[in-house]
Amino acid sequence: MKTVGILGGMGPEATILLMQKVMAAVPARDDADHVPLIVHQNPQVPSRIKALIEGGGEDPGPTLARMARDLQAAGAQALAMPCNTAHHYAPAVAGATSLPFLDMLDVTAASLATQGARRVGMLASPATRLAGVFEAPFAAHGLTPVFLPDDSGLLAIIRAVKAGEATATLGPRLATQAEALVAEGADHLLVACTELSLMTTALPESVAHTDSLDCLTAAIVDFAKG
Repeated sequence: MKTVGILGGMGPEATILLMQKVMAAVPARDDADHVPLIVHQNPQVPSRIKALIEGGGEDPGPTLARMARDLQAAGAQALAMPCNTAHHYAPAVAGATSLPFLDMLDVTAASLATQGARRVGMLASPATRLAGVFEAPFAAHGLTPVFLPDDSGLLAIIRAVKAGEATATLGPRLATQAEALVAEGADHLLVACTELSLMTTALPESVAHTDSLDCLTAAIVDFAKG
């Protein structure tokens, strides 16, 4: 199998969840059957929220580019980044090495289109909306993002996850946000923040949902096996 380098730490728990998902996605009979990953778990990547929402924060791009070069030097044959908002800096990552970049947003948009989604309710950080990271991938597949008029509630949940609050107590709050997106006309929900990937079981069963982290997992496994 080919080795994939992971630009992690955004946040750390979400990176661990990706590793668990990749491991679970492979029907392994022995250790050697699993996907080889090189994980750069760097919680010191400058805050995307400070840079894109609050303003004045340090640019994460140079740090992410250095991480990409470190992963290439360590033997990675492709790169992946389990953070939706950080894909605003994907050009810096992709341009830092000669390695293929497994773009989580592109594979997610393709998956949504295949499932027949049209109006996609965005369970995402406001930074994802402000940076417009899903605009081009969605447009390429005829998808319309649906955002809440006030997404401060989602940001509060994301901050609480980063602060270590138990996801079991945050689940009902996430369900309320999801139901509000359906009321806004969403026909499909997208978990577009990897912090929220930790609590997808809280989402209402009455509407289909996709987790961008699952889409990235599939892309990693496909590349490694290919």
